[in-house]
Amino acid sequence: MRAIRHRRRSIPALAALAAAAVAAPVLLTATATPAAAHPRESRLAKELVEEVSARGAYRHLAKFQQIADANGGNRAAGTPGHAASAAYVHDTLKKAGYQVSYQDFDIYEAHTKTERTTVLGPDTRDLATAAFTFTRSTPAGGLVAPLALARVDETPGCDAADYPAGAFAGKIALVKRGACTFVEKEKAAAAAGALGVIVYNHSGTTPVRGGFSSPADGVIPSAGITLADGEALTAAAARGEVTVRLDLDQEHVKKTTRNVIAETRGGRSDRVVAVGSHLDSVPEGPGINDNGSGSAGLLEVALELAEEGANKKGKGPANKVRFAWWSAEELGLLGSEHYVAQLSEKQKKDIALYLNFDMIASPNPVQFVYDGDDSDDVGEGAGPAGSAQIEALINGFLDKKHEPHEGSDFDGRSDYGPFIANGIPAGGTFTGAEGIKTAEQAERHGGTAGAPYDPNYHGAGDNLKNLDLGAFDTNLDVIAHAVGTYAESLRSLGK
Repeated sequence: MRAIRHRRRSIPALAALAAAAVAAPVLLTATATPAAAHPRESRLAKELVEEVSARGAYRHLAKFQQIADANGGNRAAGTPGHAASAAYVHDTLKKAGYQVSYQDFDIYEAHTKTERTTVLGPDTRDLATAAFTFTRSTPAGGLVAPLALARVDETPGCDAADYPAGAFAGKIALVKRGACTFVEKEKAAAAAGALGVIVYNHSGTTPVRGGFSSPADGVIPSAGITLADGEALTAAAARGEVTVRLDLDQEHVKKTTRNVIAETRGGRSDRVVAVGSHLDSVPEGPGINDNGSGSAGLLEVALELAEEGANKKGKGPANKVRFAWWSAEELGLLGSEHYVAQLSEKQKKDIALYLNFDMIASPNPVQFVYDGDDSDDVGEGAGPAGSAQIEALINGFLDKKHEPHEGSDFDGRSDYGPFIANGIPAGGTFTGAEGIKTAEQAERHGGTAGAPYDPNYHGAGDNLKNLDLGAFDTNLDVIAHAVGTYAESLRSLGK
């Protein structure tokens, strides 16, 4: 069946749709014409921006909500809700003429039965404790051993030098959070002879909630405690021996889940434009913003690209466009990591760039663009060569629409991570998660200062009623413009 073409609706028409379905305001901006460039590049990008709309993509969000409602309220990886979401995306794209495939891979679920740290002695007390995801369990009844303190420096507990020889054998390592991964801390402690590891937080009042990608990484029992408890234990251990009982019991259940990969039938296969979003939600909610929004946005752009002849012989774009809906992002980017790991070196080189869209309809949004050139000088630094140009393309488009925007660090929290790690330039947008909107941001972007960008992040309230369809519409245009531009020309990337 030919996909329905959704022309840009007027603000009143889209507002009427939203009022009937959601309780969020719709504040749309006029569509801007992309900057003049190569004729075909300009034509395709302009056509896609004109055709995509929040109204068109909203039907996919409604479908994801319907699927979640019918499957225990979520679409988490390894559940029937995610399987049904993947089937919907797969079948919709197949009808549109794409070459579509599933990519199955195994995941594990961690079910914690016991998580307890007890300080033994005259003043025995229990500490607030969070078992690491995919930790090794302790023996029945717990592991009783003295604490040994890992050195606290700029990289606390990250390498062998933080564990003096002989000081950790048969003991439980107490390590401060920060600077390296939980896997690196755990492996360093285990190599020093520690029987278990307790990581205390570097800020806040809650226990560290750490974890590993799979049960294979859990080599010794590992858990997190609060900053206050960690500092109290550190002070006590400096005065004399402190013995604790670490009691962890966790079950690991193996499941299978799948990515959905769809690509245009034409276009150069050695100049692939890869575009992705994760399709899975957390178990606690339907995940309509996180990340039904990115998934719906990609799906709508893909359908409009098909309408422009992307899958018709002799009419396709110059470069192959590959859309991906990742699974198990919420478990640690597992779907995108699996995909990239399966590629040969040539296949990696054939991917010209990767665009990522994760949470693009937050109810208290800020328009973030990944900081490809590290001009903000925050966090992880610039992306691979070409990332700066991707950021410039997106920023330029938003500027022409008179949409305020700001940079966001490549902090590894979404599926661009495995691509960047393999030298593939990346970029994209999102509208904020659990972070707090500042007064300056509220003045520039609207919304409520002092409140989270998405107060329903990873919760049951992440549903159709809690979206900003104006932000959604803006980001749909960004996706359409970037896909249309790069499908026809990689000139701005120097390719």
